Amino acid sequence: MNRPPLEVADIVRAQGNRFIENHSRWIHWTHRKVLQAIASCRTAILGGHIDQCSRCGHRAISYNSCRNRHCPKCQNGARDKWIAARQHELLEVAYVHVVFTLPQQLSQLMLQNKKVLYDLLFRASAETLLEVARDPKHLGARIGFLSVLHTWGQNLLHHPHIHCVIPAGGLTADHSRWVHPRYKFFLPVRVLSKVFRGKFVAGLKRAFQQGRLTFAGNLKPLENDKAFRSFLRTLFRQNWVVYAKPPFGGPQHVIGYLGRYTHRVAISNHRLVAFQDDRVTFRWKDYAHGNKKKIMTLSSHEFLRRFLLHVLPRGFVRIRFFGFLANRSRASLLPQCQLRLRNNPKPHSTTVDNSSPPQSSIFRCPLCASPMIIVETLPRCNASPFRLRSPDFDSS
Repeated sequence: MNRPPLEVADIVRAQGNRFIENHSRWIHWTHRKVLQAIASCRTAILGGHIDQCSRCGHRAISYNSCRNRHCPKCQNGARDKWIAARQHELLEVAYVHVVFTLPQQLSQLMLQNKKVLYDLLFRASAETLLEVARDPKHLGARIGFLSVLHTWGQNLLHHPHIHCVIPAGGLTADHSRWVHPRYKFFLPVRVLSKVFRGKFVAGLKRAFQQGRLTFAGNLKPLENDKAFRSFLRTLFRQNWVVYAKPPFGGPQHVIGYLGRYTHRVAISNHRLVAFQDDRVTFRWKDYAHGNKKKIMTLSSHEFLRRFLLHVLPRGFVRIRFFGFLANRSRASLLPQCQLRLRNNPKPHSTTVDNSSPPQSSIFRCPLCASPMIIVETLPRCNASPFRLRSPDFDSS
């Protein structure tokens, strides 16, 4: 993919220092760290190396990436390695994509309690899937799946939701047989929605009783027990949205499908359109109006504010595995799933794609396409860790 003409890093370098000065009241050191990483990514500040063509001798400078998980430029390599590691875990069944979302009225509370409530979102959605799947009325089996947290909408506003990718079916309680789903929709979304709502609200109540929630600003009144219980009751006055997409094919489709979700950041550089007169324009899809493609323009400070809404707590794991794919169960249960599927294949099931996993492409010479080799290492610059603006470096 060609390098986009405009990057988030350009906006950070131009407005990052002023943004921090104007919003120092709420800017945290983790926000500064993300901005610094994005501004420094693939510049001389982080050092790099000189590559030389093994055939024609052409030389080029390659600067190091920041490897920050919020950086739009650093996700492709991490995604490819992660997906390659998942190749042996794929099963010869169709896969299902289920999305759990939260009511908008929880957004501010989530932002003030990211670590506690994002973790609750993972646990409530996973327990919902496992419980409903165990019910003989629906599947009667133990399932396995991965969950990925996204916290943004296309307009960069806060919209926390969980994407779950699930092999369609599961093991019986005694692990003696693979159970195929009896319905095309895998599990009923109305049941999932009600169970999920109950589990999340119960977990929210426990977190409050244990003193694990903080309340600031206009949420301060919720510190009162009576006010918080009244707030919880409002969460039952609406249906919570759980969306199950139709099965999207077998294992040969999963690799590319996972790549769309596992290592995304709030906005990719390729969605940026313009940065002029201190205003940022970007493309977005309006899902509320038939996925219509639109253009949005924000001030650079509002753009950076929205971008930083999605910085995750330090050490927070945003890709997790559950059921027979959980870390403690995978080694013993995954081989049993593969064995039971061979003994009980679903009619007309898809076959496993045994082609080699996608690999990161070798850096090749732009003149003759021969492999480039590293001939010299460039050290880091002695730049201040709080310096966001950096000069342009010629990498040609």
